[in-house]
Amino acid sequence: MCGIVGLFLKDKSLEPQLGEMLTDMLVTMTDRGPDSAGIAIYGSETDGQAKLTIQSDNGDADFATLTDDLSAAIGTPVSLRRNDTHAVLELASDQVSAARQAIRELRPNMRIMSDGEVIEIYKEVGLPKDVAARFDVSKMGGTHGIGHTRMATESAVTTEGAHPFSTGADQCLVHNGSLSNHNSLRRRLKRDGVRIESMNDTEVGAAFLSWRMQNGASLGQALEDSLDELDGFFTFVVGTKDGFGVVRDPIACKPAVMAETDQYVAFGSEYRALVNLPGIEDAKVWEPEPSTVYFWNH
Repeated sequence: MCGIVGLFLKDKSLEPQLGEMLTDMLVTMTDRGPDSAGIAIYGSETDGQAKLTIQSDNGDADFATLTDDLSAAIGTPVSLRRNDTHAVLELASDQVSAARQAIRELRPNMRIMSDGEVIEIYKEVGLPKDVAARFDVSKMGGTHGIGHTRMATESAVTTEGAHPFSTGADQCLVHNGSLSNHNSLRRRLKRDGVRIESMNDTEVGAAFLSWRMQNGASLGQALEDSLDELDGFFTFVVGTKDGFGVVRDPIACKPAVMAETDQYVAFGSEYRALVNLPGIEDAKVWEPEPSTVYFWNH
């Protein structure tokens, strides 16, 4: 079933409250998927450096000497900011690929959640309120963000299988639905060098969009292409460094509602996820049309 929320801020004065508002929206969707949850936050840039968000089930051991080990491996300084089972590494932007490869060799059991200039992804098994609390998501600021609470149907209840999925720099996707051609598409994308690390069909959807954007498409064009290339039923909410997009399949059987004011654009699987947003009583509220791409950017 799953529950999706998204919030794209137009009003900069609301940016310090992004995490708080997203958390409230996501917790409201708990009964749509209580086994795991995650949030992608698009926050502040790091003066030309990249962020690499990582996760470990054994953080005390894995994070202890990681900066020294990784700095030695890639030949450039790396800093680490730990947040419970996750940590955000900051390093030179041109060393991200080398760092990803070094992490696989140095800490093979560690998971890479995302990379980019602004994105940070936090996800774990558990109720949304518990996942958000362990990472202090409500204290995070940013320009836009996406959240997902999961009811597993096609893969195990694990951190690896939780949403959001990120398959490109500053890109992420959450999904409500099911893709029927994900195995054939996974093989095709891997042949083209696209990284896919789980068996979750949602990650294949994310990888398809990343692949299209790496080949010159805008997010809007990539979402349009998904309507032709992806079989099944789906609602996607997608984030990029400066953008936020929504698309539903031609049948559009999964519930979705959007709201827009001068201050924000918001998405929820159900309207009740939006009721505590400021000015919601004056918002334009609508159900996204089937086979229609909606996109906003800064």
